[in-house]
Amino acid sequence: MAKKRKGCCGCGCFSSSFLLLLGGLVLAYFGYKYLFQSNVRASEADHVIFIPKEASFDQVMDSLRSKAILLNEASFIQVAKVKKYPELIKSGRYTIGQGWNNQEIVNHLRAGNQDAVKLVINNVRTKAQLAGLLGSTFQADSLQFLTTLNDSATTQAHGFSPDEVTAMFLANTYNVYWDTTPEALLARMKKEYDKFWTQGRVDQAKAQGLSPFQVITLAAIVEEETKMRSEMPIVAGLYLNRLNKGWNLEADPTLKYAAGDFSITRVLNKHKEIDSPYNTYMYAGLPPGPIRIPESYAIEAVLQPKDHDYMFMCASADFDGSHAFAKTLAEHNRNARKYQAALNERRIFN
Repeated sequence: MAKKRKGCCGCGCFSSSFLLLLGGLVLAYFGYKYLFQSNVRASEADHVIFIPKEASFDQVMDSLRSKAILLNEASFIQVAKVKKYPELIKSGRYTIGQGWNNQEIVNHLRAGNQDAVKLVINNVRTKAQLAGLLGSTFQADSLQFLTTLNDSATTQAHGFSPDEVTAMFLANTYNVYWDTTPEALLARMKKEYDKFWTQGRVDQAKAQGLSPFQVITLAAIVEEETKMRSEMPIVAGLYLNRLNKGWNLEADPTLKYAAGDFSITRVLNKHKEIDSPYNTYMYAGLPPGPIRIPESYAIEAVLQPKDHDYMFMCASADFDGSHAFAKTLAEHNRNARKYQAALNERRIFN
């Protein structure tokens, strides 16, 4: 008669082993499903979420819910907790790819693999407009940016006064992280500014008797004065002629800036009476800061101006965007009368 092995309970051992094996298989299945099965709702494009600084895990979940990204929230939460993501949250703008599983999502967010946003700086005239642009691009709002741009200690750390600080922002497209602080952005812009001002460009500025900041200030006036790139070196040369002779610039765009009204189409005597350091009819030399953020081609026009004897200019009576240039006041007055007559004919009075 065969003896039973010690500790064996007959068929019960087989049943227990089978249940353990089955339980292990079930756990493995759900573990695999939680980790590796896609958990992203299908859409035409990848999903994007924004996680603010010092966000909680609940805020991250709110961001995911607001875009209805997850197919199974419970599985994502479980994986996130196992991987300790709630203690490792990093702010930023994140893209969640099509078909990603929980492990991919959590690893991506936990590693802080955020995407840069595109900061496009062009056609910006005032500091308030710049702050508005920055506030619409980054986590910090426009008021935070404006406060930083007006803080003398912050701007002077980069070599600019609050009146001058917009000169540090060069018209271009930049890749910057969404959670970049106003202070960090200024530091980035100063690096871009220093990179632009090569020794070659600094030498060109010196040849015109200008500093880099003065070049940008004059380039802003040049660009406001004419939209024709071919004219910009001529206009730059004219203003340099006036500066070299100690004449007031008498640039109409500075009056529009002083008035805070860029819709003015006809500059009148009342505009010339505005008491502002930006009124180049009233005050000699360059204004205290740029009246816009100039494009690089306007800056290059000042660095490489046309050599001529023109001292006066006014818009062409043909209204084609060009200007009539003159060497003498008598010639300029004739050009001005033609333009004023054309304005009257078109009933343009302000």
